[in-house]
Amino acid sequence: MKIKAWILSAALILSALGAAGCSGNSGNNTSKSENAVDSSAETVVSAEKSKEEKSDESSEELSEQSKDNPEQSKDNSEQSKDDSEQSKDNSEQSGTPVDSSWFDDAVFIGDSVTLRLSYYAEDGDLGDTTFLCSGSLGYNNCLWDIDHEDNVHPVYNGEKLTVFDGAELIKPKKIFIMFGMNDIARYGIDDTITAMREVTEKLLEKCPDAVIYVESVTPTIAGADHGDLNNVNIREFDEKLKSVCEERGYKYLDVYSAVADENGDLIYEYCGDPNTEDNPNGMGLHFTNEGCKVWADYLKTHVA
Repeated sequence: MKIKAWILSAALILSALGAAGCSGNSGNNTSKSENAVDSSAETVVSAEKSKEEKSDESSEELSEQSKDNPEQSKDNSEQSKDDSEQSKDNSEQSGTPVDSSWFDDAVFIGDSVTLRLSYYAEDGDLGDTTFLCSGSLGYNNCLWDIDHEDNVHPVYNGEKLTVFDGAELIKPKKIFIMFGMNDIARYGIDDTITAMREVTEKLLEKCPDAVIYVESVTPTIAGADHGDLNNVNIREFDEKLKSVCEERGYKYLDVYSAVADENGDLIYEYCGDPNTEDNPNGMGLHFTNEGCKVWADYLKTHVA
């Protein structure tokens, strides 16, 4: 495993102007199994419901309706086409899993959520990948100068660096970036999207041959809202994130859906820091090893 780089923040979330962010949930040199919730529950992954075939009787009814209402028939035909295209898009997003070595020339840039993934990945499930992570980091403050008084830039090879200078040293062929948890409440959705555009541009200036993979922000468990940082806003942010990726040719990875339940909340068994009597300060958004495995497995089937 290449040298991992991170700042392990004692705070779980960066607060400013009455809003909150997400920081590392472990102390210095903590074991990667700390702060994880043990669970024997089986992995639950959302799956699309298959469409039921229409009976002959239903088909006859639709045929009669088409004669009486040709415009409705046209609308139904267009909707069927849209559904077919959507189904095609979904099927093209998954496939045969890549080998863990596929990630050897990749770098993962992120906050404490990705930092938690780095602990899980130490067993080689994501190959020899490198992590540039720091608690409380986001699309906005990663743009700060290295000498900014409040900077939370990651450490790589014993030196604090911006993610841009770190990526230039690592020279990855694939750049995975997941920010937003520390941005949405403090800076708002639109300003964070603006910062995201600048961040990806600067990364490509440093690593022009790299492919950019933008990961969605992941959900919190039910009831773990933090002001404007909630699953409704996270989903809205992710939709805009996806649009930028489509516009610019980046690869968008919908990790949110891979770890969410039918209500759009983080599956409880995947959460390593739920708010409980034993852990009243739990943020409800970091992952267990079980959740990280689902995350890693999703990446393996959606990157190629």
